[in-house]
Amino acid sequence: MDNVSVIRILYLSGLNETRNHQFTLFTLTLLCYCVILLVNICLIATIILDKNLHEPMYILLCTFCMNGLYGTTGFYPKFLWDLLSPLHIISYSGCLVQALVMYSFACSDLSILAVMAYDRYVAICRPLEYHSIMSKQRLFKLVCFSWLTPFCIIATNISLTSRLKLCSPYIARLFCVNWVIVTLACFPAQTIINNIVAYITIIIYVCHGCFIVWSYMYLIKTCVNSIENRAKFMQTCVPHLFSLLTFLATIVFDVMSMRFGSKDLPQNLQNFVAIEFLVIPPIMNPLIYGFKLTKIRNRILNVITLKTKL
Repeated sequence: MDNVSVIRILYLSGLNETRNHQFTLFTLTLLCYCVILLVNICLIATIILDKNLHEPMYILLCTFCMNGLYGTTGFYPKFLWDLLSPLHIISYSGCLVQALVMYSFACSDLSILAVMAYDRYVAICRPLEYHSIMSKQRLFKLVCFSWLTPFCIIATNISLTSRLKLCSPYIARLFCVNWVIVTLACFPAQTIINNIVAYITIIIYVCHGCFIVWSYMYLIKTCVNSIENRAKFMQTCVPHLFSLLTFLATIVFDVMSMRFGSKDLPQNLQNFVAIEFLVIPPIMNPLIYGFKLTKIRNRILNVITLKTKL
């Protein structure tokens, strides 16, 4: 019992098979992180600085991009450091913090997408009531809900994990994952509560996904017979749908490989599956919204044109 309680350093072994290509990986990862910072900060700054974009849809989009920065900051700096370091280690407390950031980010993404789906439902199906329903006070509450609720739910999962005594310090991943830490527990009986809370968490966010799907099915049904609503849907909802599909695809791959085992997959493929949700959505979301939403696109083009003339 005393021996298993002293594990305070964990080893991330996901990079063991890439030692010969670490400099190339470091360069590509740094480039990827710089692109994520650039496109997200650009979109956030555009929305904050332009008063014409201070509408619920754009504020939610700004929240979405801020969440992307929060999640990627929990992964990329540590990963870049590991690529330059011969030892890939992290303290147990640091590992728990990283797991908290990673999965509160993922759950917040789904919550924000649910709020955005509700916003589009009100805008298209109840346009006359839109401004009274999506008031500043309600928008503030929805943004707080989409950030604080996931954080508290994941924090509950992490706090349950922190009480476990570990028998192994080795994590075969690029970053800390709560479920993988739980599997290192010496006494499986102690993890029953962790499993129950984890599955409740999954059910909660599956319900988020079902709500989003229902919202868009209702919107499509509503928009079929109206040219004006159809144009609104194509302009504002298609980016949301693309973001949702991208996010769900990356998360489902990750959860499936983690929960049901991926030992038959090569380590490099496991690594790619694990970090998809930290690469594809944070880059694609700002680009898709920036190009598809007319107001944002025009604002960015005006700034570029002005700088070119100067």
